[in-house]
Amino acid sequence: MFYNNLKGHIEALLFVSGDPISTTRLGDILNVDKLNIEELICQLKNEMDNSERGLTIIKVAGGYQLCTKPNLSPVLEKLAQVLESKLSAPALETLSIIAFRQPITKQEIESIRGVRVDRVLNRLVERTLIKEVGRKEVIGRPILYGTTEEFLKCFGLDDIADLPALPEIE
Repeated sequence: MFYNNLKGHIEALLFVSGDPISTTRLGDILNVDKLNIEELICQLKNEMDNSERGLTIIKVAGGYQLCTKPNLSPVLEKLAQVLESKLSAPALETLSIIAFRQPITKQEIESIRGVRVDRVLNRLVERTLIKEVGRKEVIGRPILYGTTEEFLKCFGLDDIADLPALPEIE
């Protein structure tokens, strides 16, 4: 097939980008329709997954990204020798509230959590897991917060709709 020689092009684009790239963007760059791009990515992913290669392709944040295979993480951790930076319980709680209720104001988060969240919000913004997405149309026009593409990447989600459903409260 004529398009087979484009697998290397796709792999190179995903590698150089580092961030997820949509099939539309790949198609625009390579002058190939979206359907053929998706087929080529599927073939390339299968080839990578069925070999001893260290990389694979994942679908995340509305696009495709080249990443290392999960089973190689112990080796990569040795190379990086970086301590994992984890979120605190209050930060995870706040992030969960924002993810499920976005867009949401600081006052609404504090009402749910029952404590002030200024410091936690600042830390989540610094880590680019949340961002200001607008202002609420009420008196004082408080800031509305929502999750970012970085949030999707960190939690391995393709879209915010991929979050699990919340259980019903009786």
